[in-house]
Amino acid sequence: MSPRQSSHAGHADRQTACPVLRAVLAVVSFATVVAVASAGCVVASAAPPGTPGDPPPEVSLEMRVESEVFGDAEEPLSRSTTLFCDGVVWDFLETLQPDGTLQVSEIVLHDPARERVVVIDPERNLKIEIGRLRLERLSVSLSTWARQANDPVIRWSGETDFGDAITEEGSVLTLEGPRVLYRVEYQPAASPRAAVGYRRFADTAVLLRALLHPGGLLPFPRMAINRRVAAAGGIPAEVVFEIASPVPLLPGGSRFRSIHAVHPRLLDEDRRRIDEAAARVAVAETVTIADYAGSHSVSE
Repeated sequence: MSPRQSSHAGHADRQTACPVLRAVLAVVSFATVVAVASAGCVVASAAPPGTPGDPPPEVSLEMRVESEVFGDAEEPLSRSTTLFCDGVVWDFLETLQPDGTLQVSEIVLHDPARERVVVIDPERNLKIEIGRLRLERLSVSLSTWARQANDPVIRWSGETDFGDAITEEGSVLTLEGPRVLYRVEYQPAASPRAAVGYRRFADTAVLLRALLHPGGLLPFPRMAINRRVAAAGGIPAEVVFEIASPVPLLPGGSRFRSIHAVHPRLLDEDRRRIDEAAARVAVAETVTIADYAGSHSVSE
């Protein structure tokens, strides 16, 4: 699933939320979130923590990824369009509204050249800026805290190297942990730089979600899968995430499925959306993360 949507990558089990995790996130939250400026394209996501040695993002990378996330119903819970253009990534998230329609509720700009992410609420005309250093600190703090947790799900999800725990059969990767299952089927990327560019975007997106929407499964299992998919030269085509109830035989578990369609070129409509989003960034009011997250919710 789109990392920003849940992901692709990254739906939370709200029953694992705890005050300690929120406290950790509060402590490491000592920077701000993103802003961009020029109209037109800006760049393929900042290299996430722990990825030294990856080739730098290609300025010429152009790609559109359309994603949909499903729960139990046939209709999608959310939809996103992710546009890679001239080294910048724009992610447009549409979420389910009370009237049953999908509307753009959040726009995220991944701007690695400036080492920042900009998150925009188009309805309230607000934005936050988050620096890459802040996400790196968050990653280290969460992993350190989780490895000392008593909850087996939290402790497992705090690992950063799952090694042989990820099994591979053809183009399908599976990772199982306590009550948790990830199954990812990937498709060949158009080029190695496309695979790396998408992986960097996806890693940054799940870390961003952990910062803005704490209380769910930690991002490290999905990031480990992202590494394996990119190493195989692929991009996710379908992601299934399941988490069982903490009490066996009782309801309370969740299952989400996302599908991703990759297109190697942008449409004229995509470029128009980018121009409009860049204009929004220029005029949106910058607020703190607390003010932004306090009154903003993203559908699971």
